[in-house]
Amino acid sequence: MDEERIDSLEELSKMLNCTFSDISLLDISLTHSSYANDNHDLKCEDNERLEFLGDAVLELCISDILIKKFPDYAEGQLSKVRAAMVNEQPLAGLAREHKIGDFMLLGRGEENSGGRDKDSILGNAFEAIIGAIYLDGGYESALRFIKTTFQSLVDEWIESPIYLDYKSLLQVACQGRFRLVPQYRTTGTSGPDHDKTFEIEASIGDRVSTTGTGKNKKEAEQDAAMKALQKLEEL
Repeated sequence: MDEERIDSLEELSKMLNCTFSDISLLDISLTHSSYANDNHDLKCEDNERLEFLGDAVLELCISDILIKKFPDYAEGQLSKVRAAMVNEQPLAGLAREHKIGDFMLLGRGEENSGGRDKDSILGNAFEAIIGAIYLDGGYESALRFIKTTFQSLVDEWIESPIYLDYKSLLQVACQGRFRLVPQYRTTGTSGPDHDKTFEIEASIGDRVSTTGTGKNKKEAEQDAAMKALQKLEEL
């Protein structure tokens, strides 16, 4: 790394309120695979391995935080909150808050296609940063960072679960309990063309079947998934 890159990374580490013993870990966490592929001669490592690690560390730390924050919540409720907090949307939002896109190393294709503001790239980079913090300072450092960074999301969840995606939560629950993926199919429509109501069935093998309604297929699927989650809780 040249001096300019090191200065840039040190600026970011201050914004993250983290001190790195090995600043190269932060550099790797911000290196997209497209950049590594475009610069074979540099022999740089992309952030995918750190993302893999960061994803696991994030789930553990959020579980640690939630089980202490909500002592009366059952396992199913804790799983819902965790899944809502660690999915792509809130992670990308936190990455934007910390201006992570400004520090990313991207290949020409991703750069030209607006990669610095893509939810997937930002969310993955944020997980990679968590992986880097864990490798550099251990579990306590990662937990301290996540507690501080995710506090606003925990507070917002208490007031209103704004990141709730019932389909995603149902998929997580089904894969964990049954090793199955929910299936959705349209079972009917009603009303005039300009004001249709869709009916969608959500099924989990032969265990659960629910029907949701909505003004479009997405709304109907979310409604069916919400009802399926309620049935799972009853089971």
